[in-house]
Amino acid sequence: MNKLFSPGSIITITGAALSVIGLIAYFTNATNLSVPTFFYGVPILLIGLSLKTVELPPAKRVIPENKLSNLREQGPPELAKVLKDVTGWKYGPTVHLESSLKVLKLWDIDNPPRLQEVEELDIEGKYGLRLRFQLAAVALERWKEKQDRLGRFFAKDLKAELHSESAEIVDLMLLPQSNKKE
Repeated sequence: MNKLFSPGSIITITGAALSVIGLIAYFTNATNLSVPTFFYGVPILLIGLSLKTVELPPAKRVIPENKLSNLREQGPPELAKVLKDVTGWKYGPTVHLESSLKVLKLWDIDNPPRLQEVEELDIEGKYGLRLRFQLAAVALERWKEKQDRLGRFFAKDLKAELHSESAEIVDLMLLPQSNKKE
C-alpha cells in the first residue's frame, strides 16, 4: 500500500491545495474564490497535518489480499478482524494491536513490540495467521510464558506457536486446533 494515499495524506494535500488556491485568488483580487478556499483550506490543512503526526501505516502483507479470501471467510471471524485491523491505517495508537499487547502484559511503554508483517496461512485447508513482531524491550521468555493464552485470546479453538530465528524477532502463529482426538 502506498503511503502517499493514506487518509492523512489526502486530507493534507487537499487542505494545502485549497490554501494555495485561496492565496493566489487573494493576490489576484478574486475575493469570491479567495475567502472560501483559504478559510476552508487552512483548517483542513491543519487537520491533515495533525493526522499525519499520529499516523500508523498498515503492517506489511506477505500474501496478496485476494489469494486466500475464500479460506478467510470460512475461518474464525476474529482472525479476519485481526487481519483487517493490522492492514488498515491507524490514527492514535503507537503500534498495531496495542490494546491486545497491553492486556496480554506484553507491553513496554518506552519500547513496545512492533508488528512488522502479517501473513495468511492455509494449514490443511484451515485458516491461520502469522504475525511477525520486532520484540523491542519485551523479552522472548515473556512471550513464551503467555503462549497458551495467546491463541485463546484472539479466538476460540486457536493455538499459538512462537518461532524465533533471532533475539529481536518473533513469529506468532495463530493456527486452528486440529479436531483429531489422540
